[in-house]
Amino acid sequence: MKSDEIHVSNPASSAPESASSAGQSLPVITLRGVGVRFDRQEVLRGVELDIGRQQTVCVVGESGCGKTVLLKLIVGLLRPTAGEVLFEGTPLHRLSERELTRMRLRVGFLFQQAALFDSLNVYDNVAFGLRAKGGRAEADIGRVVRDRLAEVGMPPGAEGKMPAEVSGGMRKRVGLARALALDPDVMLYDEPTTGLDPLMTDVINELILRTRARRPVTSIIVTHELRTVHKVADRVVMLYPLARLGPGEPQVLYDGPPDGLADAPDPRVREFVAGDARGRLGEE
Repeated sequence: MKSDEIHVSNPASSAPESASSAGQSLPVITLRGVGVRFDRQEVLRGVELDIGRQQTVCVVGESGCGKTVLLKLIVGLLRPTAGEVLFEGTPLHRLSERELTRMRLRVGFLFQQAALFDSLNVYDNVAFGLRAKGGRAEADIGRVVRDRLAEVGMPPGAEGKMPAEVSGGMRKRVGLARALALDPDVMLYDEPTTGLDPLMTDVINELILRTRARRPVTSIIVTHELRTVHKVADRVVMLYPLARLGPGEPQVLYDGPPDGLADAPDPRVREFVAGDARGRLGEE
């Protein structure tokens, strides 16, 4: 067990289960009746999800349905206005700031635009989290940085380049290398292929697959790209905008394997997959 893991006690359980088997069976991420409201705008309502260890889950849906908000809830950057988010069985709202920081160090986050520091070169961007965490010699940090840059396929000599000097696809790779440098247990990807051409999109998809193959990571990917869904996902969760739902309708329209999307019982899921907007043409 890692030294910075959050320890969860469950006095209600009487089963003589070992710590290792309990950790394997416990969902990594749990959302219980989660809702989010910004002033008068409700974004999420009554969301129930369990995400198991080492699953790769793609979260899809129309713009404005709360996909990125969901990621921010998982890492504790936002707090729900209703319900609760749990990490390995522990509600995030019960964690102290120190415990929340420890939890976040176990989560890698690849932001939509890579979110690199413009004033730092590629090397220092990847080293940033390791230096902030502390406890490593600079020589060890250098080894990790070079290993992670090689892992995401960055060419030799890229370490000294500034973010403005590399392509959009390379910035995504550097962002992924920075996230992987902390050896996370959970990887969150926010639209990792947005703005990329088809070939670079496939490069990022391959890197997601390679990351999963090399380490026991749980991955949650927000995406509009169905090629990504079908290539990398074990499971797909589709959200629907609350403004388009009737009273009492669940916001999660689909939760299942990628190959079930095209034949999903709900026509709204099939329309999204097919990109069929004919039913919207008469709407204001």
